[in-house]
Amino acid sequence: MLPHRTEFPDDFLFGTATSAYQIEGHAKGGAGRTHWDDFAATPGNVAGAENGAIACGHLDRWAEDLDLVRDAGFDVYRFSTSWARVLPDGRGPPNSDGLDFYDRLVDGMLERGIKPAATLYHWELPSPLADLGGWRNRDVASWFADFTEVIMGRIGDRLWSAAPINEPWCVAWLSHFEGHHAPGLRDIRATARAMHHVLLAHGRATEVMRGLDMSNLGAVCNMEYAAPIDDTPDALRAARVQDAIYNRFFISGITKGVYPDEVLEGIEPHLPQGWQDDFATITAPIDWIGVNYYTRKIYGPADRVPAPWPATREHEGPLPKTAMGWEVFPDGLVHFLDMVATDYTGDMPIYVTENGMAGLVERDSDPTHDPDRTAYLADHLDVVKAAVKKGLPVKGYFTWSLLDNYEWALGYAPRFGLVHVDFETLKRTPKASYHSLRKALSRP
Repeated sequence: MLPHRTEFPDDFLFGTATSAYQIEGHAKGGAGRTHWDDFAATPGNVAGAENGAIACGHLDRWAEDLDLVRDAGFDVYRFSTSWARVLPDGRGPPNSDGLDFYDRLVDGMLERGIKPAATLYHWELPSPLADLGGWRNRDVASWFADFTEVIMGRIGDRLWSAAPINEPWCVAWLSHFEGHHAPGLRDIRATARAMHHVLLAHGRATEVMRGLDMSNLGAVCNMEYAAPIDDTPDALRAARVQDAIYNRFFISGITKGVYPDEVLEGIEPHLPQGWQDDFATITAPIDWIGVNYYTRKIYGPADRVPAPWPATREHEGPLPKTAMGWEVFPDGLVHFLDMVATDYTGDMPIYVTENGMAGLVERDSDPTHDPDRTAYLADHLDVVKAAVKKGLPVKGYFTWSLLDNYEWALGYAPRFGLVHVDFETLKRTPKASYHSLRKALSRP
């Protein structure tokens, strides 16, 4: 059973989250082309060659969607802005329709008593900037700062919170080393530069927002528990390296101005010249940290020796899995909440900015019957509640996602939503988990 909001402190906030390209319908409203449009148009990259051209039609249905946020009892709505919707070429003249849309969206939240929590970038780089090297090009930090000035100059005065970049590991590693997301590269030099430049862009955007007198600025890092396949030294090393790449590199850069040695071992030869000098910008002060958490992975050494760094191999785990094939492991969230506070941020507020699952049960018959999602959320909320009681500064929890949406390289098949979306008609139907959360979030 989901814990009730009265079991948490009075100031604990509950929210839900989405992202622009996954729901808006990128083909409408004057938005420019993105590297996700290019990636999806390349055969073999995305299931069914699906893209975000229509998505959930949120661009036209935003008021209905905000009603769903309000009616569920959520305090906060975490949304993202599309760089290419605001600046179709990535630079140059803004798209007035795009700015007007985000204006209406923020005002709509405030009218409904919802706190607006903005993320500037959730992976949709404008294609003209990708043509110039994208995240491999140091200039991306300045381009991103200019975008920040334009969009936050319009809506920044009404936001409850803002963060520059969602999940830098996905922006840099998943997309440039593993090749699973746009731009679909498998290049260690590109990866090293993207990892550094995404943090430089984070710092530059934070400086711009401070210059606009904005407050409650944060950073959002995704974290995935890395467990060794056994207790041999090689397996323990593999898990440490993966933990450093995924979980420690970005938060360490932002909060401490250093990169883990386990990562520098592989990427330092490929980092841009003078990279150490950028930490003064990367460590621009933030007010909170966001943790996105879903699962754990199990690692051992690479099959072949010697193997190029990081010389690790992922193994299938024994725990129950979601429709993504991800293990359900709530203890990993406890670990990260404690790690973040103890090793990096101290008393700084921590928010669980994403947590949720792609449902299995709903695929079999009734698409609104999702007891596995309700159980997943209950298990993770229970560990959050325990963390709060332990004294960790966890101040909020955001469910991913409000709507079934475009799940990137997997197309529209995985459904993370509390609300079912019929992708033919775009009709919204709240699932059982939505109703369970609404009951749990009801106020006495």
